[in-house]
Amino acid sequence: MIADILRSLLAPAPPRLPEPDARLALAALLVRVAKTDGLYAAEEVERIEQILMTRHHLGPFEAAKLRSEAEDLEAQAPDTIRFTRALKAAVPLEDRAALVQALWSVALADGQRDHSEDQQMRLLANLLGVTDVESALARQKADEE
Repeated sequence: MIADILRSLLAPAPPRLPEPDARLALAALLVRVAKTDGLYAAEEVERIEQILMTRHHLGPFEAAKLRSEAEDLEAQAPDTIRFTRALKAAVPLEDRAALVQALWSVALADGQRDHSEDQQMRLLANLLGVTDVESALARQKADEE
């Protein structure tokens, strides 16, 4: 056990992940929300790409490429803070409820609402500075889509 601790302390540090721009940060959060319940359904992938096309005026190939990059980044990122930090820096507070709506849209895309998704969404809304009431309204709008 002590040898494992020493080995981990003396091992070279893994390379730092780059700070994502707002587009990649949103895409990575969408992927993270989609994977929260342990399933990464085709409906969620489609919804992610639709959101990316709409929000960033991308074509289908560009949206798929951005989603793929986001999947790689999301898999490597140990926390969610780097994504929400990039979004908070780029998106005014009054526009962040729309981000939460997009996140809810992905969480609800597979037709199943999971407790872990609810927890993840509460965390994300909080990190983005969106109130519980605003998040609930965003969820209702996403559910009506």
